Amino acid sequence: MRRPHIRRVAIAVAVTTAATLPGPAFASAPDGSARVAASAASPVAAARAAAFAHASATGVIQGDTLEAKDVMTDPDGKRHVRFVRTHQGLPVLGGDLVVHLGKQGEYLGVTRAADHTVKPSTVEARLTPEQAEQKAEAVAQGDAGTAQLVVDARDGAADLAYQVVVTDSGTTEAGGSSTVVVDARTGRIRSNTPNSDEFISPSLAAELRKHGESATPQTGTAPAAGLSGLTGIAAAGHYPATATGSGASLFAGKVALKTTRTARTAYVLKDPTRWNTETRDAKGQELESFGRGKAFTDGDNKWGTGTTAARSSAAVDAQYGITQTLDFYKKTFGRKGIKNNSAGARGMVHFGNKVGNAFWDSVCGCMLYGDGDGQVFKKPLVVLDVTGHELTHGVVDATAALEPTRVDNDGNQYGEPGALNESLADIFGSNVEFSANNPKNPPNYLVGEKLGLAQKFLRRLDHPSLDVLEETIDYWSPAAYDTEVHAGSGVSSHAFYLLAEGSGRKTINGVTYDSPTYDGSRVTGIGRTKATAVFYRALTRYMVSTTDFHDARKATLKAASDMYGANSAEYKAVGAAWAAVNVTAANTPAARR
Repeated sequence: MRRPHIRRVAIAVAVTTAATLPGPAFASAPDGSARVAASAASPVAAARAAAFAHASATGVIQGDTLEAKDVMTDPDGKRHVRFVRTHQGLPVLGGDLVVHLGKQGEYLGVTRAADHTVKPSTVEARLTPEQAEQKAEAVAQGDAGTAQLVVDARDGAADLAYQVVVTDSGTTEAGGSSTVVVDARTGRIRSNTPNSDEFISPSLAAELRKHGESATPQTGTAPAAGLSGLTGIAAAGHYPATATGSGASLFAGKVALKTTRTARTAYVLKDPTRWNTETRDAKGQELESFGRGKAFTDGDNKWGTGTTAARSSAAVDAQYGITQTLDFYKKTFGRKGIKNNSAGARGMVHFGNKVGNAFWDSVCGCMLYGDGDGQVFKKPLVVLDVTGHELTHGVVDATAALEPTRVDNDGNQYGEPGALNESLADIFGSNVEFSANNPKNPPNYLVGEKLGLAQKFLRRLDHPSLDVLEETIDYWSPAAYDTEVHAGSGVSSHAFYLLAEGSGRKTINGVTYDSPTYDGSRVTGIGRTKATAVFYRALTRYMVSTTDFHDARKATLKAASDMYGANSAEYKAVGAAWAAVNVTAANTPAARR
């Protein structure tokens, strides 16, 4: 599960573009990066000025400062500037907003996380920083960093608080870091959230142990055809150079890998064609620093053996999964890297000692893969859709930064924004499989189908409640507001599947689906291509840290209207898909924030 955006204190301005499809095609339009970079200050300045000029709509007040997080530019020239906010110099948690501009820079509207004033009643703390650090250490059971004053505007509040990062936290798996928010006047712990996104939630791990179940995925798959002789010798004397090697993976068969040749018979598992994306070896340590990982090197550019006997086999799966995820986002949306900043992604395998999980870690800015705990999970968690899921948490973190509403003492997270985050990770993770189209890992709408679980999958998008392990839900009800995030993810995942494929029985790539609807209505899908484009546009333009399921409905309707028109069949299908999971305008709850 992705940690919430509240840990983000220093925000660099990242000017980015992404192709927004004006019609049904799913290929990316020219991204216009050079044009946008040259005029980067213009949309940011225009959006900032518009935010203050339209303060009644945007909620910006005197004393606020807006820092641009990114700029998304549409092919028709519209721009969407995402801001984080400070008030009187203090970072505002839950104060993010997106200002929408027309082609000429005119104000078109706003999407905001907080619909209340973020000005605290006081900026004088009763607790000292040292007292806040002591409280943070006690609750997170680790070593506290320096306490920083912030304004906590989440959950309808506007209170002065301290934010403290605690390392080696005993409340996180494998001793990761956690961020604690302490009320600066009362000392109350407002939140304690892990800084990494765990693929396996504490509640799921406990359920598997209770059932005595172990996940035993099959490894040692036969090499795929057509990949022999990939290591060919490049012209000598020009190093480093791009080389093409082959990898024998645990789960994806034999795959081609772009690597870096550093000498005549020396290669590093680093891909120069994808912004130097690299996988390293954590060597059994609980590292949150990629630089401390050991580079994988090889003499003949043939990596792994297809078994866990070779440490590089897991690295092959990780590197393959990471590069396939980057390829999906680039060829589908023109997105250049996880943060859309032309930076490579990074991964470390063999993380920790007997860690039965995989993580997106925001402190490391990389994927961390455990080897399994030897009991419940007996193999490294390096399968393709796990990587696609977790790296998508990185994409969400770089855009809407959806966050849970609460975290319990066991580390389980709750609430609709967090559930939407998990759902988007499943949605785009399944799309990574479709994009890769690997015959050893056939694409489908199942998540974790190669983990070896008794129910044959972890979650599924077509009929989420068939996941009995996490008790995932098919439809929205008021109880979803405080449902565990993996269980709650079924609402929006189901809506996506219905939008893509429609209701009823069908077989796709050998998997049979039979998707139900809340009211027995029939939904006709618009195809996975269009549905994925709608959800991506909604995420990057119209979602913020507090977006819940009803907000997501509005965001996807707005995205469909932008792309296909408000009278289009696609727009109507979006509304029908959400209605089929009981998310409608009529049952929208009263504002909770």
